[in-house]
Amino acid sequence: MTHLPYIAAAYGLTVGLAVLLGTSAALRLRRARARLAAVERPARATRTNAP
Repeated sequence: MTHLPYIAAAYGLTVGLAVLLGTSAALRLRRARARLAAVERPARATRTNAP
């Protein structure tokens, strides 16, 4: 009896989950940076126009 299917499934699930979590984190970071830029944009405009 070989344990190869179990080992392959375990490695496959581990790699798949790592890719899923990494992609999710990258997308959340991109959205957060876009939201931060949108919030900071008006603040910079008012600071540069201030006397």
